[in-house]
Amino acid sequence: MDAYVIDGRAFAAKLKSDVAKQVAFLKEKHDLTPGLAVVLVGEDPASQVYVRNKKISVKDAGMNSYAHQLEPDVSEAELLSLVNKLNDDPMVHGILVQLPLPGHINKAAVINAVSPQKDVDGFHVINAGLLATGGQGMVPCTPLGCLMLLQDRLGDMSGLHAVIIGRSNLVGKPLAQLLLKENCTVTIAHSRTRDLPSVVRRGDIVVAAVGVAELVKGDWIKPAATVIDVGINRISNDDGTTRLVGDVEFTQAARHAAAITPVPGGVGPMTIAVLLKNTISAACRQAGVDEPVI
Repeated sequence: MDAYVIDGRAFAAKLKSDVAKQVAFLKEKHDLTPGLAVVLVGEDPASQVYVRNKKISVKDAGMNSYAHQLEPDVSEAELLSLVNKLNDDPMVHGILVQLPLPGHINKAAVINAVSPQKDVDGFHVINAGLLATGGQGMVPCTPLGCLMLLQDRLGDMSGLHAVIIGRSNLVGKPLAQLLLKENCTVTIAHSRTRDLPSVVRRGDIVVAAVGVAELVKGDWIKPAATVIDVGINRISNDDGTTRLVGDVEFTQAARHAAAITPVPGGVGPMTIAVLLKNTISAACRQAGVDEPVI
């Protein structure tokens, strides 16, 4: 294995440390404590773990944490009522409604009920539009985390060909917009793309965000490319145990790439760290103060 393994855990830890310093500065200079409200509907085990980790990270950063646990059969009207109350609460600067939601609730209606200024997930249609048109809005956490890892590794990305596998509103599309701003040439590939291996082989940057375990093979990777693996998939071992893998066949891809993110320990840790960063941005914009640079 020749590729440099990008340590998302270390990068996220540094970002969280910087966030904590920013929070301390805002408290001292502006009497401003960023607050994040997280709403969890139901008892999905994975969602409960994510929410618990977010709550710990928010408190560790010195922010205010507001957790709201709702029953799985809560009505859409009740959920929307809670979101509206959080929109009106001046102590809450960021609102995150944990996905997935139960099938009887309209996900789009809930996402777009969150005030765009408090939409630290960056999913609101207004924030999506601002990103697409070069405006200043909230940027989705996982794509922004991917961009930060790429910037740290590559610096100037002008002219590089980025191939993104996956066209979701959560990762693929917003990351394409971010990389276009970096002056990359961007190709979005997906399930209907013809001859996917040959498309991927043209990428100086390859981002896999499709949710298919080890879809991307090692010989698809252009020599010296940088690979960002967003996928998190649980697969079974021969002995009956399970393990987490990404969308990229890591060991083989690492023989071709210049740098690659592992799963776990790559993009995953960045998501919560960027969520904290977004909450500070939201708090500063709402208070009319400059975001501190630490």
